[in-house]
This record gives sequence, structure tokens and C-alpha cells, in this order.
Amino acid sequence: LIVLDNKSLANITRCVLESADKTNLSRFFSEAPWFQERVNDRRLTYLLQQTQAVRGPKTDAVLILDDTLCEHVGSLFDYVDRHYNHGNDTYPLAHNPVTSYYVSGPVRFPVDLRLYRRYEELTQWEAFVHKHFPDRPIPTKKKERAQLHKAVDPVLLQDPAFEKLHQQFRTKIDLGIALLEAAIQHKVPFRILLFDSWYLAEELVALARYRNKDWISLLKKNRNLETNSFILKDATGHAIPLEGPHIAVEALVPLIPRTAYRAVTVGDTTYWTCTLAVRLPGLGKVRLVVSFRNAELTGTYVVLVSNRVDWNAQRIITLYLQRWPIETFYQDGKGHLGLDTYRMRSAEAIGKHWCLVFVAYSFLHLDCLPSSPSKGSLPVKTIGEACRQQAQALIEALILYAHEQL
Repeated sequence: LIVLDNKSLANITRCVLESADKTNLSRFFSEAPWFQERVNDRRLTYLLQQTQAVRGPKTDAVLILDDTLCEHVGSLFDYVDRHYNHGNDTYPLAHNPVTSYYVSGPVRFPVDLRLYRRYEELTQWEAFVHKHFPDRPIPTKKKERAQLHKAVDPVLLQDPAFEKLHQQFRTKIDLGIALLEAAIQHKVPFRILLFDSWYLAEELVALARYRNKDWISLLKKNRNLETNSFILKDATGHAIPLEGPHIAVEALVPLIPRTAYRAVTVGDTTYWTCTLAVRLPGLGKVRLVVSFRNAELTGTYVVLVSNRVDWNAQRIITLYLQRWPIETFYQDGKGHLGLDTYRMRSAEAIGKHWCLVFVAYSFLHLDCLPSSPSKGSLPVKTIGEACRQQAQALIEALILYAHEQL
């Protein structure tokens, strides 16, 4: 996984000295009695031991929740389905794993993973519709399909087989909650939870509060704020009247006067920000940070939200920017380690492949760490550089092996 460009079972087998055929490797993934959960437990225990000297303080350590698409061409893989790609507004055939990822100073590694399965794929919804409503066409457009769900789902739920599958469905929020609980169970030392607006839900926030974890999220611009929870003043200091019990973020931002914004510098970047303490329905009192990238307050803006109403804009932005390493993990995992290039068909084998990608990434990351926290808050080299060094070391070992055989 670390050194080969072609990570197919056939090529891995071809490149292993004294190897048999690829069916041995295939059985290792699909039939061999090893369990990815136990391997992951040992990986995390080892990582936490090895990184103790270089991690930052627990109060600044974060756990990130996010998901990615592992796209495929064929439909023969277990649980593969068409998932929405936010980047290009398409619905590719893919698996959609939800991942938790840990960042503390220069230390950063994946913690755990749960596979998200769409409701229709998991419940075999179309097959049950054909079974109970054989003459009913199934529309492809989202709105018409939602209407059909409302019409047929109450009948389908009377079928014990469908109802059993229905009970197995887990939303991404459910999976995020499971990943948070798993990280705590593994004693991963963090205080702050980071996620994007997709995961900002009452259930996840409630668990974070119960587990004494702070959180920061992006806020969708159509989310409503309670108008009686804050007072917005114009440039002259007079209160701006807000009609109704709620106002959407996208309606509020144009009302904020330019004088309310302050320049905040994080690293080499300056943001122009305005902070507000407000109440979000279902989430309670929160701190909003409205942020522009220029002093003219033009172009797109970002709204961050946190449960910590006492934090200022600089701390909230600084912490949320620590979410970026999970994006580079997905890039490195796919570009260097084959996170999405597996060809196994069974869900068990695919899960084991992901588990070994996590192991490979973790060993490489240990090689990227500085010797002590005083050496810096970033890894000293990239995963790509570590992969190339391992490939060079492997070639050197192969040359020595060939020399010894002469």
C-alpha cells in the first residue's frame, strides 16, 4: 500500500517475493480470522503511546468528523450506491465512509470509520416497492421520489422484512455520534469537536455537552436565529428592529454595519469578523463568527458557530482551521495509499482494506513527527515524502537481497 502505484491484489502478489497467487491475498481480506476492530484498537493504543511526548495540550486537541466518497465504476461491490458529491453536484457510484480524525499539535491521525449507507440501498426500497406496488412506477427526480416515499413507506413498514432493514438505518449524525463515543472509549485525549454544517444537529451537540466536549461548526446560511436572543445595532448605535421570532443567517448578515467588523489575523491570513452571541433553535446559546476575507466585506462569507460564547473570533477561527488536516488525509489516503482503489467486493474485505490503509498512514505519520513539541507544531515532512523514502529503502533492500542470492 505504501510503495506500489498499482495496489490491485494481482500486482501486490506479483511484487511480493516468494508469493503464491492472488487468491491467498484475497482470502486474507475476506476469510482470514483477523478482526479490523482489534487491529484498530492496537493501532490507536500504539499511536497514543508513541506520540505522548509531542502532542499538544488536551485543551487544544481536536477530534474532526467528516466523510468522503470512494468512487467506483462497477456496481458489484457490497453497499455501493449513488451518493451526492457536493463538489461537482453529481451522484457517482461510491462508498461513503464517515471518519473521525485526531489533531494535537504536529500529531494527526485517523481514529475510526463507519460506512454510511443510503436508506434506499440498505432497505432495498425499490425491490419492496415493486413487491407491494408492482404497477407503480418509481420516479427518478428527487421531489417526486420523496412524494412516493410518503405514499408507500407506511405500507412497506408493515412488511416484517422491510421493517427489520428499516431499523438498521443510521444517519450520518448517528454515525458521528458513534465515532465520538468510540474516540472517548479509546481514551483519545481531546476537548474540542470540529465538523461541518452537515453534522450540526441537536443530537450530536447534546452528546458533546454530556461528554463535556466543546464544539465548532460551520453554519448554513439558511439556519434561523432567535431574534429575541440578541440586539443588533446600526452604525449610530441604535437597535435595528427585527421582525418575527426568527431570522435566517443570510438575512441577518446584510444588516450588520461595517463598523461592527474587526480585523483578525491567524497565521499569515487576515479575516474581517463580527461576533454575536445568539440562540439557535434546538442548540441553545452559541457564539457566531461572521468572517469575510477582505476589508471591503465583499464576496462570499463564512459563518462559524461554537458552544463557547466566551471565545473570541481569533480562537474560534484558529481552532476551526485545524479541520484542514482531515482533507489532506483524504488526499494522501487516496493519492498515496489506495484508500479508494480497492477491488474487493465484500463489505468485510473492504473494511479490512480501509483498516490497513489507516495502519499504513499511521506508521508513515510517526516518521513525519518532530522529535519534540519545541521543534514546531507541524509534521517535518509530508506523507508523500515518507512514501517515497520507504520506496527507496525497499529498492535498496531488494538490491541487497539480489546480491546475497548471487
